[in-house]
Amino acid sequence: MKKNISTQVIQYLENRGVEHIFGLCGHTNIAFLSALEKSSIQFVNVRHEQIAAHAADGYARAKKQTAVVLSHLGPGLTNAATGVANAALDSIPMVVIAGDVPSHYYGKHPHQEINLHSDASQYEIYRPFVKRAWRVDIPELFPEILSKAFQLAESGRPGPVLISVPMDVFSKDLDVSLFEQMNHHTHTIEKPSIDDQTANRILDRLLQAERPLLYVGGGILLADAAEELKAFSDHLSIPVAHSLMGKGAMPDDHPMTLGMTGFWGTKFINDQCKEADYIFALGTRFAEADASSWESEYTFNFQSTKLIHIDIDPNEIGRNYPVEIGAVADLKQALTVLNRVAKERLPEGIDRPELKKDIAAYREEFQKSNLTNIQDESFPMKPQRILQEVREVLPPDAFITTDVGWNKNGVGQQFPVFTPGTILTPGGFATMGFGAPAALGAKIAQPDRVVVSLVGDGGFGQNPSVLATAVEENIPVVWIVMNNSAFGTIAGLQMAHYETTYGTVFRKGGESYSPDFAAIARGYGMKGIKITSASEFKEALAEAIASQEPCVIDVAMKNDPVPTDGHWNINDIYSPNTKRSHVSVN
Repeated sequence: MKKNISTQVIQYLENRGVEHIFGLCGHTNIAFLSALEKSSIQFVNVRHEQIAAHAADGYARAKKQTAVVLSHLGPGLTNAATGVANAALDSIPMVVIAGDVPSHYYGKHPHQEINLHSDASQYEIYRPFVKRAWRVDIPELFPEILSKAFQLAESGRPGPVLISVPMDVFSKDLDVSLFEQMNHHTHTIEKPSIDDQTANRILDRLLQAERPLLYVGGGILLADAAEELKAFSDHLSIPVAHSLMGKGAMPDDHPMTLGMTGFWGTKFINDQCKEADYIFALGTRFAEADASSWESEYTFNFQSTKLIHIDIDPNEIGRNYPVEIGAVADLKQALTVLNRVAKERLPEGIDRPELKKDIAAYREEFQKSNLTNIQDESFPMKPQRILQEVREVLPPDAFITTDVGWNKNGVGQQFPVFTPGTILTPGGFATMGFGAPAALGAKIAQPDRVVVSLVGDGGFGQNPSVLATAVEENIPVVWIVMNNSAFGTIAGLQMAHYETTYGTVFRKGGESYSPDFAAIARGYGMKGIKITSASEFKEALAEAIASQEPCVIDVAMKNDPVPTDGHWNINDIYSPNTKRSHVSVN
């Protein structure tokens, strides 16, 4: 018996537990969309393919499930590329299904074909950043390709894959036995762990160390290993520092949580890392900003410190630093073994009361140093006050999405996250425009949780049509536009080194300029609030959340840099032999 391929693909997706598909129509995928109308799967219709990819990314992170994106060919696929690349660098599982030119027109340059180097070659655009890209040249292979796509996206180091489908293939009939055969294949692959021997070798080093330290990245959250990490830290009283992507892996109010390292880390946290005799790294690549450009005098000194490293991707082990013990493993599985062996060897565990006192004293001192900014009544608002009041209003399990700038770097430094996995931020690609659509995806994934997007005016302005989808589907996200009328971080960097803000601030007739984002929100048919004084913000946010409606809050913010005494050698490149860094441009 034969059935339409699109109908069978959708049935396969239903059987895998797919509940939402993010995308945009085009003439190459309307056969698929027409079949999707009859499905239990909800199509989340957006106005730009980059929104689809970022929303799917946020959805995958919040739901802990592979996201599916539907794209048109050519410009549709290139529009989505930035969002898919962001997901790739942050190891987010995603299956992108894209329409393509009809197979019988290959080489004729039909409408919107990409063929400059070979015929029907649009899938090759994605090859540098997806785990694999397929073109379905033989319809009978579609079921096998689809199964392989999900398996590859979810196994090892997760990431996106692409299936490019000629539009005539979407409309063909295919024998149902080919898809039925795939139903007998497993949907999950067992994940690798470490053996007791390796666990004991690691524990030998950590137990002999005077100043051991755990350094965690986003891999902990991807592996859903936050509980196991906490148990390991608790039992051996080992402090935990983290990268930007590792924020929230340990609750920020835990007595052994140090905080974020590197350029936006504090001296106390960086010194703890630098003075450690053993660092046990879990699911991190030691990225440039997190590692102070890998210069040993600032954060990590692996001339004197020894490194143990576990990651699901062998390419990350020893990427930037020499490793004494390296292991390829799923972090949840590995920590489960380590916790068991640690309790067998030391049933009572270890306590380090003095270290806990030092960490508590540091936190108190940091809070005191920030108090003036938090209590500042001036307007435009201090960014520190905005973050403080957002934290006071939100429940502990609320999801926060960030973009780039103060809303990312400042959040990493001084915004407490209490529930693991609730901070969604663009890490490896640092993509401006991520935060607003990612919040949409997170809310669709977790409709009973509060979702707030902290985003700059530059980032929000990338894809404001995300609001149309929010209104159409009644998705009650609150977008807080931290508005400094500039690409503020870059403006501060440019001013510090070149004494100009040319090309980095928004002006009209020589005066500071910004669109009225609250009015734009109202134009889309939703609530928009323009803050006019610092005293208005907190109450407005509380009311917006309570309303259970989508809302944009436009709050003017001082263009101050994220405070840091950290190091990033881009400053050295611009101004060698000086200590210049980001400055205020207000």
